[in-house]
Amino acid sequence: MSQEFHYIRWLRSQTTGDPRVLVGPGDDCAVLMPPSRPLLVTTDMLMDGTDFIVSEVGPRRVGRKAMAANLSDIAAMAGVPVGAVVSVALPRGSREFAEQLYLGLRDVADAFNVPIVGGDTNSWAGSLVISVTAFGEATERGAVLRSGAKVGDWIFVTGPLGGSIRGHHLDFTPRVREALALHAAVELHAMCDISDGLAGDLNHILEESNCGAVLMAEAIPVSADARELSHTSGKSPLQHALGDGEDFELVFTVSATDGERLLRNPPIAGLVKIGECVESGLWLETGGRREPLQPTGWVHEL
Repeated sequence: MSQEFHYIRWLRSQTTGDPRVLVGPGDDCAVLMPPSRPLLVTTDMLMDGTDFIVSEVGPRRVGRKAMAANLSDIAAMAGVPVGAVVSVALPRGSREFAEQLYLGLRDVADAFNVPIVGGDTNSWAGSLVISVTAFGEATERGAVLRSGAKVGDWIFVTGPLGGSIRGHHLDFTPRVREALALHAAVELHAMCDISDGLAGDLNHILEESNCGAVLMAEAIPVSADARELSHTSGKSPLQHALGDGEDFELVFTVSATDGERLLRNPPIAGLVKIGECVESGLWLETGGRREPLQPTGWVHEL
């Protein structure tokens, strides 16, 4: 029996039963019970040297990040994750490497009751490539899109931003529970997870919603990592918070009435109002002075 089939047999031995999974790993397709509400589907591919350096961080943390990044997309639509498939191109020669990668995936998947129901495994002479596709289910209130922000909305984030390169981008917890709590408490108009940077991801909401925004510089929560990084980077802590990316917090908009309700009785910890939606443009207000803000952040070069 080849090493590949030994590994697949090991994977199947690690897979626990789930009532939503009629047929799991081992057949040509997984068979899942159909959801009762709209199905959410997202996928992310991560590559050694671009999204992580596996020789420095190890395969388990890489697996953790790969699963968490996908569940963060489910969170961004206030959905409930229900399953995932994983495809990997593994560097040749290390069964232990492959097992640790899988255990990292399971660390996050198990924390959110997400069965890994299949995928594909290959090996090659190149670096690690891993692609996760996650499935989710919208709640009764429906999926939260990027396109629902309105002029006059208040803009919130769910936690501190910037400096993720110091480790947060590997070890974050996707804001699935926070999104569901917010969705139950108020009407979320628009939401996005902060993977490319606050300015860039908020701009995605503005473009889809055909409106603008003013951010209050003093209100933006800056992480301790961003402050530490600013000592050597040549950028201010605020610049890191606006553009570093891979914070995997949520940025969302609600009506002013619901915004006041959230501030009076926050359903989650770490909630911060950072600005308001306006007719057009993206602006940063500092000490009462408003200036244009470029939607900087991570962009893949094609």
